[in-house]
Parts: sequence; structure tokens; C-alpha cells
Amino acid sequence: MPKDSYHIVVLPGDGIGPEVISHAQRILRAVESASGVNFDFEEIPCGGHYYLKHEKEWPDGSLDRCRAADAILLGAVGHQVDGKDVFTKPGRPYPTSRLAGYAQVIGNRQNLDLYANVRPIRLYPSVKTKISNQFKEVWNADMIDYVIVRENTEGAYTSETVDLEENGKFVGRGTMIRATRKATERIVRFACNLARDRNQEKRVTCCDKANVIGAHSFFREIFTEIASNEFPDIERDYAYFDAFCQWQLRSPENYDVVVTTNLVGDVISDNGAIAQGGLGFAAGGNIGNDRAMFEPIHGSAPKYTGMNKVNPTACILACNMMLEWLGDKHGDPALTEASKRLDESVAEVWALQKAVTYDQGGSAKGSDVAEAIEEAFLSRYPVSNTKSKS
Repeated sequence: MPKDSYHIVVLPGDGIGPEVISHAQRILRAVESASGVNFDFEEIPCGGHYYLKHEKEWPDGSLDRCRAADAILLGAVGHQVDGKDVFTKPGRPYPTSRLAGYAQVIGNRQNLDLYANVRPIRLYPSVKTKISNQFKEVWNADMIDYVIVRENTEGAYTSETVDLEENGKFVGRGTMIRATRKATERIVRFACNLARDRNQEKRVTCCDKANVIGAHSFFREIFTEIASNEFPDIERDYAYFDAFCQWQLRSPENYDVVVTTNLVGDVISDNGAIAQGGLGFAAGGNIGNDRAMFEPIHGSAPKYTGMNKVNPTACILACNMMLEWLGDKHGDPALTEASKRLDESVAEVWALQKAVTYDQGGSAKGSDVAEAIEEAFLSRYPVSNTKSKS
């Protein structure tokens, strides 16, 4: 059922995180004004800069506040001092310590059971791809529209690390790569259901390194079992991870939904961003059965902090994913319609090159992009529908 107000926990984080979050919230306030939907924002300070002051990554009770929210919006985490990353004590490389901001990203994924990392790879009209340090129109926009679904709780990201010894002497460290039946079954079902909902090719590609890694071989076995038995209408496809990295750039039109393991999904998501214009257009959702967190997948980019230079489109698209997810979860047609119109607005702004940031060869500010998207969005609603927000 639609709610009177949706409680959104906002985690601005470090570097450019607060900046892109401010642009995204501008768009969400426009959604409120035009559609009548109400958001209750709760901002929680977090990340590396917070850790330097408090020796903890966020205030006590923050995880419970995230658990109670209708959705979470994350900016970016990762702070530097004199060009060096801030790690939690005792200051040695992970896993003994970890990059400050772990709690908000991997911690939330695991603690809130946000098992599906959903990464749309979509190219908007007139957006260019930067290859060999030049902007090129390599693909037609309609050639690139697929989604990577990454298992978000297992694989190499579980922190299950052991010391390696030979003859009683420490010789190194190893990290377990695991895949359990429960986690694999649910991510495969998620991907197959998404392929049905997208109603395009209805094809799911299993991307792994099953020819070398035993856990990946198991992942592929479960994919075949679940997809063939429960989703006979879905075409099954298979690709080894290394080969997929070239095929997703060489022939991106061949893909609809891609399901994969954690580390592999991390790599091919960034690789896929090349084809959609860069990380300034790359949004992601961390989705569980009852909770979800949305974010741009770029980092905190400390060197651009406070410059109003970066492209906020990725964070705005993350908000759009949030609108769509909330609309589906609560059966709220106002949110679903707002998501559709926001997507159209982003497409219009970039197709007409209304505000072009440095990553696309222009000089527009991040706030210029947000303003242009806001104007395009509001123009899609009758003036009589809008209401002022204080």
C-alpha cells in the first residue's frame, strides 16, 4: 500500500558524496512538488572523514536506523589525507583493518541482507564514450541496455581470510571464495524474474570462471538447475568471466540480464560503465527482500571535492532506481510514474546536450545538470499538480 511518507536514510559520505547527494535530493524535492509524494530524509554522517574525528565509521545506532528506513541513499565513501587512504585501526592493510566506509557499503549489504546488486548498463542518446582519451560515438544508444545482477553477500567479499603457513612459518594470506546453494538460488531467481519483467530478449547470461574456480562451477550448476526447471521461458546463456569482459564491449547488444558472483560482478560493472559514458552515468541498487540501498557506483573522488564539477547523473539515476523500487514494493503509482518521467528527463537533457560536464567534454557544473533535469522533470507535470515545498 502507498504510504503517506517514505523514510529515506541519506548517507552522504566522503569527497564528492555530499555534493552528488545534494543534487539528487534536489530532484527528489521536485518529485515531491510535482507528484504529491512525501519523503522524510534522515541524514547520517559517515565514512573516512567521520572516522578521523570519532574513531568509528558512523554514530552508534546507525545500522538500526538504516534497518528501519524505507530505503537508503548512499553518496560515496573513502577519505584521504595527504593523498593516502584512511584505514580503520590498527592501520595495516585489510583485512586486519579496512578502508573507512566499509560499514556503509559492504557492512550494509551483509547486515541488511541486500543480496542482489543491480547494475543497469544503458547508453542514453548523445552520450559519448571515452576511449583512448578521446570522445567517440562508438555505439548507437539502442544497442546498449542490459543489467548486471551480482550476488552481493558471498564470493571473495566475505572477509573469510586465513593465514598461510609452511613448516610453521607465516608465508601469506588467503581469502575463501564461496558459493552456497541458498545464496546462489535466490540470486538466480532474482535475475530470471528481472528478465521476465524487462520483457526484452528474456535471456540470462551466467558469467563466471567455472573452468577454474570450484565455487564458480557450483554457481553455474545451480544456475542451470534453477533456470531450466523454474524458468523454461528464459533463454540460458553462459560466458567465462575473462571472455565476457571483451564481449560486453565488443557486442553489448547481445546481453539482456547477466547474473554473476560478487567479485566478478564488481569488475564487469565498472567495465560496462565504459559503454554507457563512464562512471558519471553508472548507478546501482543493493536490494534484498525487504530493504534496499541505492548509490552511484563511482568513488568519492577526493581531488574534486567542493568543486561542483562532477557529473551527478549517476546519483540521480540511483534515485530513479529507488523510486521504481519503492513504487513496486508499496504499489504506489505516483512513484512509478515519477520514475518513468525522471528517466525521460535524464534522457532529454543528455540527448539535447543541455548541460554537459567535463567527463563528456563540456564545462557545465554539476548543479547545472541537476537544474536541467529538474526543469525537464517538472515540465512533464501539469502546473496545477505542483505544490510548494519549504
